[in-house]
Amino acid sequence: MSAILRYGDAMQTVSAALMPIPGHIDPVPVPRGVQPRPDGRVDLIGLTKDQLREALLSGGMELKQAKLRSKQIWHWLYNRGATRFADMTDIAKAQHPWLEERFVIGRPEVVEAQVSSDGTRKWLLRSADGQDYEMVFIPDADRGTLCVSSQVGCTLNCRFCHTGTMRLVRNLTAGEIVGQVMLARDSLGEWPSQPEGRMLTNIVMMGMGEPLYNFDAVRDALKLVMDGDGLALSKRRITLSTSGVVPMMARAGAEIGVNLAVSLHAVTKDVRDELVPLNKKYGIEELLQACADYPGANNARRITFEYVMLKDKNDSDADAHELVRLLRHYDLPAKVNLIPFNPWPGADYECSTPERIRRFSDIVFEGGISAPVRTPRGRDIDAACGQLKTAAEKKSRAQLDREAEEKFAALG
Repeated sequence: MSAILRYGDAMQTVSAALMPIPGHIDPVPVPRGVQPRPDGRVDLIGLTKDQLREALLSGGMELKQAKLRSKQIWHWLYNRGATRFADMTDIAKAQHPWLEERFVIGRPEVVEAQVSSDGTRKWLLRSADGQDYEMVFIPDADRGTLCVSSQVGCTLNCRFCHTGTMRLVRNLTAGEIVGQVMLARDSLGEWPSQPEGRMLTNIVMMGMGEPLYNFDAVRDALKLVMDGDGLALSKRRITLSTSGVVPMMARAGAEIGVNLAVSLHAVTKDVRDELVPLNKKYGIEELLQACADYPGANNARRITFEYVMLKDKNDSDADAHELVRLLRHYDLPAKVNLIPFNPWPGADYECSTPERIRRFSDIVFEGGISAPVRTPRGRDIDAACGQLKTAAEKKSRAQLDREAEEKFAALG
């Protein structure tokens, strides 16, 4: 069942069906659709070139002009970072009100922005229909990585992950996913678009949510990000992280083609069932076979396996040896990222000791597989891996505003 929503004369098909939540719990119906904007305008961010032209046509623009204007608007959106039609100087001023009446150039609302002592930045964002989600920017000497969310909340209930304690509210749209990249470039002052010298060089789909449970929107958003006429980020600089949605992995390789990261975190069924309940649906062997079959994986484009280090849970010498055995058995071009557990209130686990992590890493390295230890980033602002959970769940907007005023007053 689907409903046709009319924005001006542009039509989009939005599923009105209920989406079953995958996972270890019984399926729970969750509304999937996004509420249309109250003003009825169409957000141009997230539309393909063809969709942008069709939106202009549906709004009443004649064909020849729509072809020209869509190219001009595309350039202003993705190369110049324009957020107002009034800034589009090669479009007649007389046409600006017509565009403003029918369309909007969307950006997520920034509810709160925080900067860690190590330079990591985290934004709490709000969509046009009032849903909150987070993104994180991690600067390094030779790169800058944006951690992008794909859902509001998450359904996977991974026991070590703070996001997993949230309920799934809805999928983000392609425009909301691309909008995170656009907003980050706004904040970093990276317009007009430059092929070299960028601070934002890499994207990881490792924020809130499971990207492969929002496949179409993630695919469409990343195609915009990779478009040579758009944000022009190479697919080799984009990584999609999954907890192991096996049926969608081949499609991700074929239709998106970016680097793959897999949240493994354990090497035995019992432990992975506990840590990553999705393992009860798609077990370790099935997951690793899907990794072996992933299109484009080779020694130059290795699959990254994320492995959070939990004291006395998954960090023994035996676990390390079994990890090596599994990866070698499936002949996987692999790299293992060892992640010291990032604590959060109410978590059931402790981080492995530095000595234990180092020993685990040494065993995997000795097995011929790279196993660097990831340096925790942004812990002081709850921006580290596994910590994302929107502050809006814990604080009202009024409380956030009061806190901002108090910080300002303290500075003054």
